[in-house]
Amino acid sequence: MRPSGAKANFLPPGLVSNLQDVLSSRKGAPQNDKNDDSTEPNSVSDDPVEVDDTKPVVLVTNADGIESPGLTYLVDALIRLGLYNVNVCAPQSDESTAGHSLTLKESIAVTSAEIHGATAYEVSGTPVDCVSLALSGALFSWSKPMLVISGINKGSSCGRHMFYSGVLAGARESLFSGVPSISISLDWKKDESQESDFKDAVGVCLPLINAALRDIEKGFFPKCCLLHVEIPKSPLTNKGFKSTRQSHWSPKLCWQAISASRNPAAGRFVPNQQMLGLQLAQLGRDASAAGAARRLATQKKNIEEVESVGVSGKSDPNRKAKYFRLELLDKKREEEDDDLDFIALENGFIAVTPVSLSMHVEADVHAAASEWISTALEVEQ
Repeated sequence: MRPSGAKANFLPPGLVSNLQDVLSSRKGAPQNDKNDDSTEPNSVSDDPVEVDDTKPVVLVTNADGIESPGLTYLVDALIRLGLYNVNVCAPQSDESTAGHSLTLKESIAVTSAEIHGATAYEVSGTPVDCVSLALSGALFSWSKPMLVISGINKGSSCGRHMFYSGVLAGARESLFSGVPSISISLDWKKDESQESDFKDAVGVCLPLINAALRDIEKGFFPKCCLLHVEIPKSPLTNKGFKSTRQSHWSPKLCWQAISASRNPAAGRFVPNQQMLGLQLAQLGRDASAAGAARRLATQKKNIEEVESVGVSGKSDPNRKAKYFRLELLDKKREEEDDDLDFIALENGFIAVTPVSLSMHVEADVHAAASEWISTALEVEQ
């Protein structure tokens, strides 16, 4: 039971109404809730959808979000082939620059989704969360997919941008678990590219996906690396596949100060007990199909530090917040080797870069670091 007195007055009326709807719906069907809770761990295995065990299992994830055209076109094409048991586990929102981040000390919501008949789930987490959860055995009825495909991402992830890339992190997490993986990005250009380019991108990379699945089954596919595929901005005019190396190119990180009056998050700040309502709405979103809870979750995600709040829950007028916005800008490329990822991409090739899990250090660098370590410790002693 929850009190209806003073605490409720701190919450916006719309939020109170949404929460009451969620709670009353739970209250009105206690038997259903009990059944759902007791069977939740086995809900996937009890799914009436028949799984063809004779087909290889393919897991698709991405970083742009489950509703992105790159993922939906890819899933549709794989389903139409009729050769694979296609499953999807992808973020519910854009996590393109999430890197290899995991969600810890917080629950993530998993909701079933409909994508061209595939078994699909959207996750309120990162691409790594999605792949880790999918491979854990807690969500899907199968134990291990034959291949994990992460993409198709909107925008290239060449060079050192791979370290920021959520789409590549999804494939990397798969490789951590010993599952072969491919990540795919489209060199999307603002004011030039269009949604149909994703459909074309799927068409040109399907031969590589089919070849990978064929050779995984035969034991010929590389086991110690993932393949990162970069598709040029005009997929249908590509010059073919080219094996490339990761370059040292990286985007320029440009931080700009934003005034409080121009910061859109400032107007959405919800202090003190109202934040409790946001948290309650987030907890209730898996039981409520209402869009209000999801909108509130989105608002919470977009809130920046707009006001300092003390331990007592009161704002501190002596502590002022500053606002900054990050933009990734292109910078001059200094490398010119034809077999580098971004050079091949700019020249119209589909760049395929093997990415290893090994944190390899060049021999001369290792020797120099070892010499410094031994020398520095001798001086200290």
